[in-house]
Order: sequence, then structure tokens, then C-alpha cells
Amino acid sequence: MFPVRQPWLCKALGCYDCCIRCIGAVPYPSLVATLLFYAGMALFCGCGHEALTQTEVLVETYFARNVQDFAVMASFIKYFQYVIYGLASFFFLYGILLLAEGFYATSAVKQTFGEFRSTQCGRCLSLTFIIVTYILAFIWLAVFAVTAIPVFFLFNMEQTCHNINILAETTPSINQHGWICMDARQYGLLPWNAMPGKACGMTLASICKTSEFYVTYDLYIAAFAGAGITLLALFLYMVATTYNYAVLRFLGRKGIR
Repeated sequence: MFPVRQPWLCKALGCYDCCIRCIGAVPYPSLVATLLFYAGMALFCGCGHEALTQTEVLVETYFARNVQDFAVMASFIKYFQYVIYGLASFFFLYGILLLAEGFYATSAVKQTFGEFRSTQCGRCLSLTFIIVTYILAFIWLAVFAVTAIPVFFLFNMEQTCHNINILAETTPSINQHGWICMDARQYGLLPWNAMPGKACGMTLASICKTSEFYVTYDLYIAAFAGAGITLLALFLYMVATTYNYAVLRFLGRKGIR
């Protein structure tokens, strides 16, 4: 392959051939992973931030009468929202670095630009990205699992409301299903001495009909999907960076310049 950095060669080949060579130098796996990475992080950070705000409103309005009962949860939500800001900034920069590493190490670039050199520094940099990406993938796997907890809670709450509505249509007395409750204290959202800490019967069914409930539920589903997309992008990054490092080691052993 001839290097395309010389102007005379671009004129000889024509703009079409130069464009084809440039397109061939794009690291498509890293590019696809970057797009998924940013899409997932946007969903997780944006929807997760708003879902936490709606959760505080929902718990404060229907599950806790005393401010002290949900003070700990409110502080946790506040701090975690700051963590979301930090995650968005860090992963934005890290995605750019991984994409740049893909352009640097992709085999298409090495085949196109004859002046490329597989240096020891470049191989060390690729190995560093592999290690960091593997660590982030395992951490994000835990984040993905934790994100499923509020989705599970709200799903159970919706199903419980659905059962209450069915019982209300089939039983003559609404008090017969007043024992069906959703206790926020069992999920660690409130301390055990919080009052009332739970919603029962038609009160619970009325909560499920509010806009706050459906907005919160949809936001948590979107945040859960965003965490899954981000995890998929990290797995793609793991494959791409491992392949790039293997190619760099191969070039280093062969002495290809």
C-alpha cells in the first residue's frame, strides 16, 4: 500500500480513491462502540437524574409524613446526582480517548499510512486502555444490576395496583383488599420507624394513577436501558482494544515499520 500523505499521490489517484482510502482507515468497531457509549450514557445520566428527583417527590408525598424520615434518602439522591455529573464528564472524555486509540491502532490505518510505526509507547498505551476498560466493564455491570432495583420495585407496585383494581371490581366491599400494601421500608428507601412507610388498598391504587408514578417508572426504565447500552458499548470496546493491542504486538515482533 502506498502512503496517501503525499499531495502528488492524491492528485494521481484522484479524490475518489483518496476518499476510499480514508474511509477504509476508519475504525468502525470503535466508532460504533462510541456511538452506543454516548447514547447509553445520555440515557442513563439524563433519565437517572430526573428519576431520582421524581422518586424524592413520590416518597415525600405518599410514603413519609415526617421530613426526618426521608432526610437520609434525600441526601443520598443529592450526592448521587453529583456523581452522575461526574460520570457524564468522565465517560465523555474516555469515549474520545478510546476512539482516538482506535484510529491510532487500527490495522486499516497501518496498512494505509506507510509511515506508521508500532512503538513501545503505543503498545503500552493500548494495554492501559484494555485494563481500564475491563475494570470499567465490571464496575458498570454492578451499576446495571443496581439500576434494575427501582424498576423491579415500581413494576411490583404497578402489578399490585392492577390486582387491587381487579379485586375492587369483583368484591362488594373495598375494605376487603385494604391489606394489600407496598412497603417502601422493605426496599431500604425509608427507615423502619418511618410513618406510614407504606401505602395500602385504594390509596395505593390511586398513587399508581398519578402522573408522578408513571413518569418515574418510565424514567427508570430508560435509565436501565441506558445502563445496558453502555455495558454493551464497553464490551465492544474490550474486543476492539484487545484486537488492536494484539495487532500492535504482532507488528512489534515482526519489526514492521
